Amino acid sequence: MLYYLIEFSDQFGALNVFRYITFRTGGAIMTAMVFMFIFGPGLITALRIRQGKGQPIREDGPASHVLEKQGTPTMGGVMILMAWSTATLLWSNLANHYVWIVFWVTMLFGMIGFYDDFLKVSKQSVNHAFTGRIRLMLEVVIAGVATWLVMHIGNETYSSSLTIPFFKDTLIYLGPFFIIVGILVIVGAGNAVNLTDGLDGLAIVPVMVAAATFALIAYLVGNIKFADYLQINYVAGTGELAVLLGALVGAGLGFLWFNAPPAMIFMGDTGSLALGGLLGSVAVVTKHEIVLAIVGGLFVVEAVSVIVQVASFKLTGKRVFRMAPIHHHYEQLGWKEPTIVIRFWIISVILALIGLATLKLR
Repeated sequence: MLYYLIEFSDQFGALNVFRYITFRTGGAIMTAMVFMFIFGPGLITALRIRQGKGQPIREDGPASHVLEKQGTPTMGGVMILMAWSTATLLWSNLANHYVWIVFWVTMLFGMIGFYDDFLKVSKQSVNHAFTGRIRLMLEVVIAGVATWLVMHIGNETYSSSLTIPFFKDTLIYLGPFFIIVGILVIVGAGNAVNLTDGLDGLAIVPVMVAAATFALIAYLVGNIKFADYLQINYVAGTGELAVLLGALVGAGLGFLWFNAPPAMIFMGDTGSLALGGLLGSVAVVTKHEIVLAIVGGLFVVEAVSVIVQVASFKLTGKRVFRMAPIHHHYEQLGWKEPTIVIRFWIISVILALIGLATLKLR
């Protein structure tokens, strides 16, 4: 919205700053963060009153969770999405098609997560959530439509290809089958972040790290000079996604203030599913799908630990981990929650640096 102030830059030269993505990204960060600090306490109070007993706690989890986390409200993702969407609509160029694709993937995934959270809270059981098959089907449809739109906005040949990190000229053309890749990336990212959200502050910091990393990637991919220098494929218009990702970083910082141990609120599926979908859709738009698997490697490990646990138990009757996702395994081994959380944060930063290294090592 503020982007259009550049139309008056001839009369007021200072308004020309709204032309720059870097300036608007900074504005989005501050707007989302301030929004969280101002409205966060009131929203938390409202959610606590409406939810009563708060988020139901897994009975098979650590006993300490029942004592320490019982009564904590969930659906904190509503706060994040309100701050993020406000900053996005205020600071981004709304004529950019990619902005709207990522925006609606995020909001629709958030709606799915919200309904899931609503069922859990109203039934006070993690076993009375949204039917898994229906939830997955809805996610697939949203991701499929988003990928199809991405394929038809830019160069269709390039948009339908899979890029390989470390190889500057390697493109694997998939044609219409690229929709399957897009679905796997977006749906996979959404559910991987969802599985990671199990300890106070565990998910939001890696999400912010990945968002900051992809803000830089989106900016470089969308700038023809930087793309040429780094020998990465240029995709016109993707630089604008840095504003959305900046808004996510700001909203994440504000949310962490309330989600830091001991958490005053959980983001719930409303937040985790939406934020994962946002990261996945940005990766598809910027053609850095595989790099997302590196930068978001922590989310991948969390998801794989669940897959391995379920497959092993069904096939052999034995569990590989004491409890899945893997962060609960370390809890069962006796690690303190803050230790697990901070070490996982460190891992996410290291993986982000490795992901950024792929931009130059080509």
